[in-house]
Amino acid sequence: MLARLSKPAQWGLLAILSAAIAGGLFALHLPGALLLGPMFAGIAFGTHGAEVRVPAKAYIGAQAIVGCLIANMITPAIAQTFLAHWPLFVGTIAATLVASIALGAGLSRVARTLPGTTAIWGVTPGAAMAMVLMAESFGADARLVAFMQYLRVICVALVAAAVAHFWLHLQDVAPVQPVWFPPLDVMAFAGTLAVAAIGAVVGVRSRIQAGALLVPALGAIVLHLGGWLKLELPPWLLTAVYALIGWSIGLRFRRDTLRYSLRALSPILFSIAALIAVCAGLSWLLVQAAGVDALTAYLAMSPGGMDTVAIIAASSHVDLAFVMAMQAVRLIVVIALGPRLAAWVARHIGKQSAAAIPAHDAATREDSQ
Repeated sequence: MLARLSKPAQWGLLAILSAAIAGGLFALHLPGALLLGPMFAGIAFGTHGAEVRVPAKAYIGAQAIVGCLIANMITPAIAQTFLAHWPLFVGTIAATLVASIALGAGLSRVARTLPGTTAIWGVTPGAAMAMVLMAESFGADARLVAFMQYLRVICVALVAAAVAHFWLHLQDVAPVQPVWFPPLDVMAFAGTLAVAAIGAVVGVRSRIQAGALLVPALGAIVLHLGGWLKLELPPWLLTAVYALIGWSIGLRFRRDTLRYSLRALSPILFSIAALIAVCAGLSWLLVQAAGVDALTAYLAMSPGGMDTVAIIAASSHVDLAFVMAMQAVRLIVVIALGPRLAAWVARHIGKQSAAAIPAHDAATREDSQ
């Protein structure tokens, strides 16, 4: 039915459905609602014959803005906290990565529908959106990585919110209601767009894997921490970026791809539960070694998205700088080492991404480029 509609009509219906789903998820206080809404709508359209696709240049631009968003999370306070506790940070982050690698390797063996690199990218904690974008650049199936990452983010957020509620009897850990059109610093906004654009061009032309994300992120971090750039990312811009990325992922799904994802649901949920348990154990060790309070340690080690953990931590009156420092440093380490770890695991478990991806996957990847 959708294939019979004109492309402008398909885009219009997709936007309406995306807004409706995102609004419902946002009302339920689910993390990542502004990205999950468009992604779910894209899946619905992709599995019912829609022919629209996100243009390659728009997708590259969205990745560059996400790079600036990552840079905006890195502050001087985080760097100071890391330097004060760096042995603990290095040890716990290394343990988390080892656990995620082991779970990813085990998952790829148990769930035969998951290629090795896809399982690793799907299990690795970090910024879920960044993991999806990087995974695609390194040959993993972005659809399955997104399925795993955002399922993990939702599960971890619900558990973390429940822990905070039980611990401190919090009545509300809902996200802060954004001001969609706040006053805009025009010069800072222009500088942010310039860094994103230049970084995206350099990243693509240099053929760096995930360069459209990583080069703008690195450039923005240096300029931001050096005091030369104020990053201005208004909510309406981020909403558009989330929509572009969500649509790009969701529209690639077909009915057989969706069935393919759901077949691995049980082992994926088990891996999520195992990772939460491992991080909870590491948080106990953090309490014993650093003397931080238990809730601060738990939220610092929580394998969810930085934004979700920040919301819960801000509502819980914990050591927010310590929590965000751990989350930010882990994100940087994962971005730096993730590709090499994924490739290493794929070689040692003897699996290649093409072995388990449906035959139509090559065509759907071509559609996204």
